[in-house]
Amino acid sequence: MSTPKQIHLAAHFPGVNNTTVWSDPAAGSHIEFSSFAHFARTAERAKFDFLFLAEGLRLREQGGLIYDLDVVGRPDTFTVLAALAAVTERIGLTGTINSTFNEPYEVARQFASLDHLSGGRAAWNVVTSWDAFTGENFRRGGFLAQHDRYSRARRFLEATTELFDSWHGDEIVADKESGRFLADPAAGAFRRKDEHFDIAGRFNVPRGPQGRPVVFQAGDSEEGREFAASGADAIFSRHAELEAGKAFYQDVKGRLAKYGRARDELLILPAATFVLGDTDAEARDKAHEVRRSQVSGQTAIKLLEQVWNRDLSAYDPQGPLPDIDPDPGEHTVARGRASVRMHRDPLAVAREWRQLAEAEGLSIRDLMIRTSARQTFVGSARTIADTIDSFVQAEAADGFILVPHVTPGGLDEFADSVVPLLQERGVFRADYTGSTLRDHLGLRIPPPAGAAPREAAS
Repeated sequence: MSTPKQIHLAAHFPGVNNTTVWSDPAAGSHIEFSSFAHFARTAERAKFDFLFLAEGLRLREQGGLIYDLDVVGRPDTFTVLAALAAVTERIGLTGTINSTFNEPYEVARQFASLDHLSGGRAAWNVVTSWDAFTGENFRRGGFLAQHDRYSRARRFLEATTELFDSWHGDEIVADKESGRFLADPAAGAFRRKDEHFDIAGRFNVPRGPQGRPVVFQAGDSEEGREFAASGADAIFSRHAELEAGKAFYQDVKGRLAKYGRARDELLILPAATFVLGDTDAEARDKAHEVRRSQVSGQTAIKLLEQVWNRDLSAYDPQGPLPDIDPDPGEHTVARGRASVRMHRDPLAVAREWRQLAEAEGLSIRDLMIRTSARQTFVGSARTIADTIDSFVQAEAADGFILVPHVTPGGLDEFADSVVPLLQERGVFRADYTGSTLRDHLGLRIPPPAGAAPREAAS
């Protein structure tokens, strides 16, 4: 019998979507540090690989108005992760940082610093921004077309990699006479000129414990898959159903060879929600109530607008779907958030939803609950442990990034009931065996790109 694959588990602190159930009495703050600390310590107690923070550079808006798919406020990612580094010891610290409106030098310096401060636990989830509202917060404003976003992201990642690698290793030496630590005169030198960047200078943070931070990428488009295969260490996937997960897994892993990479050099980690109960039946009942709490009437209309590309505020969420078709035009209700991002063919989606709503007598809200708020894993602790293990062994995923519906305590029950069952069957670690995030993920320390051995300056 072959040795079973080991499962990777991570925890996503929710907030920039309609996952969180605000009305739950156990729901807490998304601003106070105690919430982040509780969540991180629970994940570390459960021996998870890493904690994952999404980024929100502006509150969610649609038609020019803030609506209830977002938290009221989002602290700066680096500030939170740096604080968490001081109250944890092993858990990886992953932050989502935008490549559209930031600059390579600044981002590289922040992540390199976090990697040193945490002892090698930093990771960067590279994302692009499609949102004109977000762009208004920055000097350039506006938003980039999808091709341009990924072009900039690819060059951005290349630039930051050069910065991380600009210190090649043993370039800090001790001066015996003064007792000071000195840098090789060539340390940190960089020059980058391409269609997006023209920068040159010296990077001022030495190479970190992991060589360079772990790189995550989130995206399901053709451009996103290719971007991940070319340079990411892990991909944050939304394919959490078995057959779709297997297809995505094989597709992305199959792209690695042309970049000279082995299949185990890129991990596939879908996001996954869960609802636990003492029995499967109890969990199903609980999941039904959670889904209704996640999609209010207002939220249902906003979700429908993202496909219809029209103002639907006059429609009753308890009523039927609009009798008009989606507008397939460029100018969407989200001013730059193209409806094709989640739905490539809005007209086809509308036909499918109309058939489903008519067959089952579903209102707009009922339909949005059905199509947008399904939990990935629902059942008793044993049922969920069995399902997670079966997905990983079937190569539908290398593990999962878990997103609880209650913050910050929603991960506690999973840690106490599901994790021990996975440990018992030998598919999840009983304790950490390394100190860095690359250790947890089974990833090698990358050699500096283009580095040649050099002697330290005398």
